[in-house]
Amino acid sequence: MEWQDEGIVLGVRQHGERDALAILLTFEHGKHAGLVRGGAASHNRALLDVGNRLQIVWKARLAQHLGTFTLEALAQPGAWLFDQPFELAALASACAMVDVGIGERDPYPHLYAALLRLTGRIGRADDWLADYVRFELMLLREAGFGLDLETCAVTGATDGLAYVSPRTGRAVTAAVGEPLKEKLLQLPPFLANAVEHDTWQIAQGLRLAGYFFSRHITGPGDRMMPLARERFSGLVDDLAGEGPGETAENRTTE
Repeated sequence: MEWQDEGIVLGVRQHGERDALAILLTFEHGKHAGLVRGGAASHNRALLDVGNRLQIVWKARLAQHLGTFTLEALAQPGAWLFDQPFELAALASACAMVDVGIGERDPYPHLYAALLRLTGRIGRADDWLADYVRFELMLLREAGFGLDLETCAVTGATDGLAYVSPRTGRAVTAAVGEPLKEKLLQLPPFLANAVEHDTWQIAQGLRLAGYFFSRHITGPGDRMMPLARERFSGLVDDLAGEGPGETAENRTTE
């Protein structure tokens, strides 16, 4: 068995003294693991950095076997983010969420295209944080747990959306949700057609996506959220402070 494809590194761990086990999101073959001979050697480690886009040749005796990867670098976004820890944390988080969020060997071409786009925008585009949140919502949708944030579940209105039901994943307007707001999740305005956003809204968006990811994906299997995601969301919370317009520097401890 042999195939060729391209893929993005989601994760890697050492396998024996010199080899590595790589997990890639490929364009045509979905999430796929493979053994990289010599992948643990110092001169090969940079090739397997999380987020790297690689040309792949996979070989195995039978389709169900682990197989081996022969890899060639196409793009290495982490290389130019090496001195930007916040952006690197976002890159690691996105890849870890994909790794946990989908099964193996089922193609997700739209998800692959979205992850490829995100890896090229992190640290480069002004609105990449908003792109990151939207990416996690797309990941939920690709995994079969999409949210309905376009219209109010009660009135059908498309304006004034402010909350999301934690039970149904559907949005409601501020007027509908106000009496029950303590039981609802906040919908950040930038996900409800508003163009402008701040870091506080990004933190809200991460909490929204994280709630449903935990409920539908990690929670049922009694798994933890990826540590890379927890680290990234913590960094965003630190930047956001305690509310809109407040920064981490002027927070006070009660």
